[in-house]
Amino acid sequence: MLYQGSCHCGNVAFEIEGTIAGALACNCSICQRKGALMWFVPRTDLKLKTPDENAATYTFNKHVIRHRFCPTCGIHPYGEGTDPQGNAMAAINLRCIEGIDLEAIPVQHYDGRNH
Repeated sequence: MLYQGSCHCGNVAFEIEGTIAGALACNCSICQRKGALMWFVPRTDLKLKTPDENAATYTFNKHVIRHRFCPTCGIHPYGEGTDPQGNAMAAINLRCIEGIDLEAIPVQHYDGRNH
């Protein structure tokens, strides 16, 4: 299925094709504050509809995850990093996808605070 997503103001917009089988909720210091429900996909599956420079980047701790957010409205629609095998990945914030029923998506909880 093809999904459309964006930040609140539309300055950062994207589309992604795939099947949402589940989400991950993390309790690390940034994810807990953002409240994101993440769907991990290969980075090549994320197609930006707005210029890459429309999204600002925040890194912290080991600086391996690029938390992308809109500098206008502050919403974090996705992040970028690599999986343990070195593959480029995107963590899509499902709360930024249009027209999905979040209650129907199983959520796995990850203890990022202690890992």
